[in-house]
Amino acid sequence: MQMQPTHPSPTQSRRNFLANAGGGMGMLAYASLAQANAGADVHPPHFPPRAKRVIWLFMHGGPSHVDLLDPKPVLTKYSGQTLPESFGNVMTRRNVKKNPLLAPIRSFRPRGQSGLEISDFLPNIAEHADDLCVIRSMHGDSVNHPQSVYQMNTGSTLMGSPSVGSWVAYGLGSENQNMPAFVVLPDPGGGLKGGPPAWGNGYLPASYQGVTMRPGASPILDLQPQPGVSAQQQQHDLSLIHQLNRRHLEQRDSDDRLTARVKAYELAFRMQSEAPELVDIQKETLQTKQMYGIDQTETREFGERCLLARRMLESGVRFVQLYSGDTNGWDAHANVEKNHTEYCRRTDKPVAGLLQDLKQRGLLDDTLVIWGGEFGRMPMSEQGLGRDHNPWGYSVWLAGAGIRGGRAFGATDEIGLRAVTDKVSVNDFHATLLQLLGMNHYDLTYFHNGLDKRLTGPDEAEAVEGILL
Repeated sequence: MQMQPTHPSPTQSRRNFLANAGGGMGMLAYASLAQANAGADVHPPHFPPRAKRVIWLFMHGGPSHVDLLDPKPVLTKYSGQTLPESFGNVMTRRNVKKNPLLAPIRSFRPRGQSGLEISDFLPNIAEHADDLCVIRSMHGDSVNHPQSVYQMNTGSTLMGSPSVGSWVAYGLGSENQNMPAFVVLPDPGGGLKGGPPAWGNGYLPASYQGVTMRPGASPILDLQPQPGVSAQQQQHDLSLIHQLNRRHLEQRDSDDRLTARVKAYELAFRMQSEAPELVDIQKETLQTKQMYGIDQTETREFGERCLLARRMLESGVRFVQLYSGDTNGWDAHANVEKNHTEYCRRTDKPVAGLLQDLKQRGLLDDTLVIWGGEFGRMPMSEQGLGRDHNPWGYSVWLAGAGIRGGRAFGATDEIGLRAVTDKVSVNDFHATLLQLLGMNHYDLTYFHNGLDKRLTGPDEAEAVEGILL
């Protein structure tokens, strides 16, 4: 069953009609509040999905696969030597290819009943090894952060394409009309390389862009009305705004930016009844907070966002993306030991707590968890103890949604430089995610500039059956 025609017209598509009609439907926000049992805006998938929701833990900066998830004994054996000529030309910056090879910083050990090898950098995540499918053969197209961040998030190295979360929101809609379908929890340190376009809507209607939120009593600034403003006064104000916006919209041929602004007013009004309670994690038990590391200084911040993400998934939010890493993040050019010790200490326990919490609540069965960054790191050293960017072979792990865990899929070469076995491109990875969500990536299209655009781009891409096992 197709969700929409292969060649949809924005004037014919039901979703585009609703998006463009937003200026004339402002009062639906008030009606929806009065109808507690009203159905949410859910769109049927192409086929029965294995995942109903996604949480993407994005490790910004490029975590080192050869130090975390991809053991390379040969790299240890030849540490200190230069890269053999048999590996051919390697595209690196600052002539890093001439630097000596650097052995994995921490030891790898077999974990769980499966024996999946994971580094000592991640002792808590390692306890969930039997739930993890580690893709060790990811590869991308750029050695630079912004382009790789865009590619991993949107399928293109160029700015301006819709993010994965926007495509999922467009394709499946929201299970809760009082909350966004796509929520982003940025690192409070800010500075994502590439910026907010990483979770932007691109050429999709603006209402599908990621909504950024933060923990605490004010998930979105100015969400609550000012003191002394009654609900009736607020309704009168929004009604006037609705009338003015509708008049403005009619004069501008249903401008998408204005439509998005109108829908943002409506959503903000509806969120006032649900979002403040949703982000109030103080109601969670002490045991739950300890599971996420909220009782410890180093893990508190990331733990709170992981817990908030779980609460959002429970509330019907379809896609949550949670970032770790400020401007530099996991970008360990100078010292892998120092950088990864810091970031693994911040995130390892909260991520393990999230997996445990989802599992014990029965949510992991139909929730897809993704962990990874925009690329990995080189096997050669940089500045002595660091590593440069490596998009030619790196690791990402998946858990949940019926994926068989306790295994690695694909492989890089003997030193972790390039993906060589069962290679997984970013477009194939995205096709696989959509498949898990019940969507055929060839059928999920949007008509733009005379073309049927899709997340996986114009070239061939296929869901990876070996991952779906």
